[in-house]
Amino acid sequence: MKLPVQAHELFDRLRARATASRSRPAATPTRDPIVRRMKFDFQGAAIPRHWAGGSPVWTAIANSLNLVFPDGERFFVRSVNYFLDELDPIADAELRDRVKRFYGQEGQHAHEHEQLFEIMRGHGYDIDAFLRPYRRIAYELLAPNLPPKLRLSITAALEHFTASFAEQALESRMLDQFAPPIMAQLLLWHAAEEIEHKDVAYDVLQRVDDAYALRVAGLVAATLALAGFWVHGIVVLLRQEPELRLGELVRDYAGVRAKGQGVGATMPGAFMAYLAPDFHPSKVPNDALALEYLESIGRRDF
Repeated sequence: MKLPVQAHELFDRLRARATASRSRPAATPTRDPIVRRMKFDFQGAAIPRHWAGGSPVWTAIANSLNLVFPDGERFFVRSVNYFLDELDPIADAELRDRVKRFYGQEGQHAHEHEQLFEIMRGHGYDIDAFLRPYRRIAYELLAPNLPPKLRLSITAALEHFTASFAEQALESRMLDQFAPPIMAQLLLWHAAEEIEHKDVAYDVLQRVDDAYALRVAGLVAATLALAGFWVHGIVVLLRQEPELRLGELVRDYAGVRAKGQGVGATMPGAFMAYLAPDFHPSKVPNDALALEYLESIGRRDF
């Protein structure tokens, strides 16, 4: 079946967007993940309710991701860990080491982001209105009923999305402009480490089952899950903004669309890039962005 001309044009535009940033030469090869214990002091920081540029809309977008991250990262670890014993201790020794470093980084990310839960509760948000159904769907409905290989494929695709988000955050440095310093530090550190381990889950998937159909199935499921949970979180949080008026909501949303620099704007291009039969996360030259940031905060750690 032939696609209409408009569909071909859309496909070409998305592929062009996906490859635009890859014109940058890679300054360094993909590095092994390094586990860093950052110990951010959120209790001593002044974080306002609408910490993202004073906007309830921008804040809801960012806070929704903050709520998704910890349990999402535990899902990633469990999905990869299921297949750890299938990696040969000798032939796959290097990958097994990267997997264990991946566990350590994701554990630190979950720990640091969960500190924000109490900050949000202190601002009056009922975050359990999101967390309860999120955890129920993720851990009681999806995780027990999805085939392990599909869970791993979903994880690999989601890691690709988070690395794309990370690249956008580190390249634009928008967080420096509209977030309190400690929030910018948390999110940029997280971004740098997402790039460090961007290919771990993917490499495990390729060892376990390199079928293209499985990769695409994981991509589609990951896209639906991420978009669904993220949007649901935004809606739950915005409903708890009693002073938010429709005009303000429309204005702020229009601002998000006009800027086009939010991390969510990277999803279409990242989706199309992942469809390439020869795709591999290490081909995306964003390692230098991560290394540059880590060096700037004195946490290159090797």
